Amino acid sequence: MKQYVETFDRGPGGWWGWNGNEKSYRPLEWTKGSVTSRSPWWIDYNHAPPGAGYLHMVMCLNTKGPFGEHLKEVGGPNGFVASGCSRNFTNAKMAVRVRGELIENGAKLVLLAQAAANDTISGWLLHGQPIRVAKEWSEQTLTLLPDEKQWTCLGGRHDRTDYYVRHPLANVLRDVNVNIMFILFPLTVAPMGPIAGDPHILRPERDYPVWRSKLPEGYATLDTVRIEFT
Repeated sequence: MKQYVETFDRGPGGWWGWNGNEKSYRPLEWTKGSVTSRSPWWIDYNHAPPGAGYLHMVMCLNTKGPFGEHLKEVGGPNGFVASGCSRNFTNAKMAVRVRGELIENGAKLVLLAQAAANDTISGWLLHGQPIRVAKEWSEQTLTLLPDEKQWTCLGGRHDRTDYYVRHPLANVLRDVNVNIMFILFPLTVAPMGPIAGDPHILRPERDYPVWRSKLPEGYATLDTVRIEFT
């Protein structure tokens, strides 16, 4: 298929959220025609320095099956895979209609694309084209050029550098065979009080408490995601 369109009229369409330290998928809030993700969001520490940093996983869509029972229950039928959409995102145009209220605290809502190769995963986030979230609906279009100046490679924390690696952006966009996400990045992760060790080796909210007031707060709602593949 040369086009992917999701309007969420029949359900979340395979889109899901994440329960963080519980290591499980969680459903997005679905009403006919839209999905919503609300804070508090998990602090994803898999990409802590020396990786690119911490992030919130806001909304996610797997681009390749098969899918386990739990993911099917949480996200419903995956329209992207069921429609046989292309996984070649090179130069694709992605239009999203979004609204919400966010206290960003320095973070931006951005697209993340991930691909697997040789038992490793490489993720690139489109920092050069952040998505604006405001109370009124707006439609915004992202152009997924293989220009590494517009993207940031996530990499991995100290003990995940053998799994989260840097593959060339062009290779990742050519076959996005893991997932796409809308994430909030970067996060300011500030320990609440003294900690015994390096905060980037320890895991926030698992090994030590953080100041939630320094993290993004609010919600984001999508009612349309449209991708035109070249």
